[in-house]
Amino acid sequence: MSVPPLRIGVWAPVHGPRAALQDPAEPFNASWEHNRDTVLQAEALGYDATLVAQHTVNPHLPDHDQLEAWTASAALAALTSRIEIIAAIKPYLYHPVVLAKMALQIENISRGRFAFNLVNAWNRAEFEKAGIPFGEHDERYAYGREWITVVEKLIRGESVTHKGENFALTGYLLTPKDLHRARPRIYLGGESEPARALAADAADVFFINGQPLEDVTAFIADLRRRPRRLAPLSFGLAAFVIARETEREAQEEYQRLAALAARDASVRAAQAARTDPNVVMVKTFAKSERVGTNGGTAAGLVGSYDQVAERIRAFHAAGIELFMLQFQPLTVELNRFAQEVFPRLGRAAPPRVELRQSQAG
Repeated sequence: MSVPPLRIGVWAPVHGPRAALQDPAEPFNASWEHNRDTVLQAEALGYDATLVAQHTVNPHLPDHDQLEAWTASAALAALTSRIEIIAAIKPYLYHPVVLAKMALQIENISRGRFAFNLVNAWNRAEFEKAGIPFGEHDERYAYGREWITVVEKLIRGESVTHKGENFALTGYLLTPKDLHRARPRIYLGGESEPARALAADAADVFFINGQPLEDVTAFIADLRRRPRRLAPLSFGLAAFVIARETEREAQEEYQRLAALAARDASVRAAQAARTDPNVVMVKTFAKSERVGTNGGTAAGLVGSYDQVAERIRAFHAAGIELFMLQFQPLTVELNRFAQEVFPRLGRAAPPRVELRQSQAG
């Protein structure tokens, strides 16, 4: 089966550093200005997408800043011209009608460059402290399935009449509809059976957390075996990158970040206490040491420029279309990867981009 052209994206720094929270090379900064500058830098360097994770409070440091995903995505849509903007969404937080209306608005602001990433949530405290029901794992996916069924019809411009366990709509029609294509793209992530089944039924792109190539290949094979009513499913991979001139230099930087991440043990323990233990990705992450979130360095993108490019090509050959990457320190490494690894992937070397250092928010 042919694989779509390789695309490279970057996680927006919506809640601070991804690998270690006490890194002198990456002071905490979750401000709008830092996120804006990062995404504009990424677009200028030739990155294809950015993922704006959604949390109402910082999932690592609840007393620290957290960017709001959907208002930020609307602003990014107006400021950018090429990069795809993917905003995460947790169904319990927005009624389908409200979310679909926002999605269509941002889609039209961006002129057809908007997508959303459906996530069914793991941070129990984020909901319970607000008095919002937080169902058990499979209940959340059942809710999410009904939710996306309604949203998908609304963003297609259909008049929706629906009566289900959670929602009831009568002749609901949103205008203006999508002015640029049939509807915004839908991403979905998760590792459980309900997540895979929902991806096969409703998503355009399935996001896989960073894992070794053989595990990712198995994921892709499983999803490709499932019946589809939509076009063939595409695949994305989250990964933390440490690329240097030599493998030794990359390993030294890995050790630096790992040592700094060890200082965050109490933060990670508190986060674990707020996390639904039935989330499959938590069990996957426990299998190996890593730095970074959403699988981080488990995908193996740590090494020389040539090694990292070779591993990315191997994932691409296995079916990964979009690589959603993390870096630390973000501004410097975002530029380094574009200058050194892009050409090794057959992409044009980007122009030198002036690095913008935003003030901490």
